[in-house]
Amino acid sequence: MATRKRKSTKKPVKRRRSWLGWGLLFKLGLVMAVLLGIFGIYLDSQVRERFEGQKWALPALVYSRPLELFPGQKLSHQQMLRELQLLNYRKVASPGRPGEYAVTNNRIEIHRRPFNFADGAEAARAILLTFDGQRLVRMQNPANGRELGYARMDPVLLDRLNVEQREDRLLVRLDQVPELLVTTLLTVEDRDFYRHDGVSPLAILRALVVNLKAGRTVQGGSTLTQQLAKNFFLTQDRSLWRKVQEAYMALIIDFRYEKDEILEAYLNEVYLGQNGSQGVYGFGLASYFYFGLPLNELNPDQIALLVGLVKGPSFYDPWRNPGRAQERRDLVLRLLANEGHIDRDTYEQSSSRELGLIERGRMGYGRTPAFMGLLRQELRDRFGADFLRQNGLKIFSSLDPIAQHSAEQAVVEQVKQLRANTKRNDLEAAVVVSNWRKGEVSAVVGGADPSFAGFNRALAARRPIGSLIKPPVFAEALANGYGLATPLKDEPISLRSDAGQVWRPNNYDRQFRGQVMLVDALAKSLNVPTVNLGMALGLDKVVEGLRRLGVQQPIQAYPSLLLGTLELTPLEVNQLYLTLANQGLYQPLTSIRAIQDEHGELLYQHDARAVRVLEPEAGYLALYAMTKVVGGGTAAHLAARFPNRVMAGKTGTTNDLRDTWYAGLDNEELVSVWVGRDDNGVTGLTGASGALRVYSRYLDGRGVDSLELTAPAGIDQVNFAVRDGQPADPRCEQTLLLPAKASGLPGIRDCRPAVPVQQPQRPSSGEPISDWLRDIFNFAR
Repeated sequence: MATRKRKSTKKPVKRRRSWLGWGLLFKLGLVMAVLLGIFGIYLDSQVRERFEGQKWALPALVYSRPLELFPGQKLSHQQMLRELQLLNYRKVASPGRPGEYAVTNNRIEIHRRPFNFADGAEAARAILLTFDGQRLVRMQNPANGRELGYARMDPVLLDRLNVEQREDRLLVRLDQVPELLVTTLLTVEDRDFYRHDGVSPLAILRALVVNLKAGRTVQGGSTLTQQLAKNFFLTQDRSLWRKVQEAYMALIIDFRYEKDEILEAYLNEVYLGQNGSQGVYGFGLASYFYFGLPLNELNPDQIALLVGLVKGPSFYDPWRNPGRAQERRDLVLRLLANEGHIDRDTYEQSSSRELGLIERGRMGYGRTPAFMGLLRQELRDRFGADFLRQNGLKIFSSLDPIAQHSAEQAVVEQVKQLRANTKRNDLEAAVVVSNWRKGEVSAVVGGADPSFAGFNRALAARRPIGSLIKPPVFAEALANGYGLATPLKDEPISLRSDAGQVWRPNNYDRQFRGQVMLVDALAKSLNVPTVNLGMALGLDKVVEGLRRLGVQQPIQAYPSLLLGTLELTPLEVNQLYLTLANQGLYQPLTSIRAIQDEHGELLYQHDARAVRVLEPEAGYLALYAMTKVVGGGTAAHLAARFPNRVMAGKTGTTNDLRDTWYAGLDNEELVSVWVGRDDNGVTGLTGASGALRVYSRYLDGRGVDSLELTAPAGIDQVNFAVRDGQPADPRCEQTLLLPAKASGLPGIRDCRPAVPVQQPQRPSSGEPISDWLRDIFNFAR
């Protein structure tokens, strides 16, 4: 009995231990499942936050103005080709796709790309352009020969303004991606993408077999979804734990989101190269980075190279390792041919091509540091420092690539020549070009090396403007009862300061003419008549007039102001002369036309409304007088270079030939030019021999639209006597025909016995300036 009792007690103990072991395992498994679930919830929250929020910090894209085309436009055959090169259009025998063009002697046939402009989207279209000299004379539809009256090109992508300094990308939607690129990517990287659930056991097994045979890791088993999870959320660590997280997140991503959404995210996230300190992410930007082309214009060989780079952008870097990159590209092309995705002819043609890379880092036009400096400054001043943190902005600027190129060429070539002429190798220059009718900045050059991104003299170098002050002074006089024929004294004068110092201004040629007409005083840039005029007007009135015309910084109301001690930058000079060009209408210069958000909604549109600050009659007369500066005054060099063209302008030179200036305009553009030295040293140049030569060279490349002056109501053509500036009968005495305000003019006087007219002295050949700064008052600056 006792033995039976012992046997019966042993069996339950054994059974109890077995149940305890299984229970412990069950509990541990339950805990693990709970932990795994909690971890999955955490990973799921990360996935949802990234996928359903803002995936990337997208840069602001900056575009040039779109080139407007119409018969009669000032546009040469060569300039149009330059524009197409900046846009990376491809030259072909017969354009059949957007982004292609063909050239004959005086014609260019273009298949323009589609583009979403600031004022709406436009589809691709074919245009046939015919040129004659520096004019576009005809536009046609090449398919049917129908005449066209207007079209515009897609704008040049100038730059991307990044808030995120380490990554750069250009977002593309799946429907913008060529079908062959998607096919190539899936064929090479994940052919089961649309069949697996984020992780592919077959791919892992296949990679394991290949790696065991090779004795090393030659193939990965990660799906595109796993790669996306790694790139989005994880490090490049090769640990087992990272692979577990990667697989888990891939399963979550695949469960939550559609395959197309996952594929689109991958296309924009994959790392494809390095541009200096910034990584190139996504196929959209990589297409520009390597080929300078939008993604939908790539050829099969270019697509094959981009997909081949996914395996190792550094290892297959086509600039550093072109042979290795070409081998990888050709391998991808062979795979496509073997799978039947491209035919044999396409394979042969594609594999025989060169890599066709652009210069590294030159993804667009992109090298306009002076203009981009202005644009950044305007964005900051107008919208605040954090404006660019908005995602995916599109900024449509006013930069004209043709004007910019002409300005850069003019500066480079002329500064080189001026340095050789003067034996001064430190001469510098700056240029600002604007469309004076619209108030838009078209081009900016900040120094003798236009590509240098350092000190921007166009915006930051304030220098005395010399005789550029005279047209504003004369415009104020014309608004206060003076006329172009008003006689001004040209006799020695002395002005005494409160401290007893004496200023005796002089003309450049150190001669005095006794009396000159106002229009001649400006044309010949005579100092003494200008001082007499300014003092008669009153310095306060001159200062007030300068402020109305657009000068914003403090102005010292000293007599020396009348001969140009006022210091301005080339941009500020352009703003001042913009109001004169518009005959008294002021509008602030801008470099921005419009801004869109990432959804294409308009955030800002430039309003070109102007405010009248000078009566139209005075504005017209001042501008007319400036045409005489070119017609026979200190800028007569232009009249000789460009005969039968009407232009207006003014030369400027400062004391001891330190700063040379020119501000000039034709019917469309206003250009302000400065030439000088950063150390304020002597240049040995006047406005006519320095800055004017840069402007003249600019016109060589850009062309000239003759200025069309339209007189406002109340302006008549009147004969004025040369001897006293009164209306007179030209049959009776020597007169000059000039525009004048009709109201308030005295009648034409009767004929009188002829009075001998003193022969005018020979005009000076240079830019009239004086050495008055040597005797300047202590209050002059």
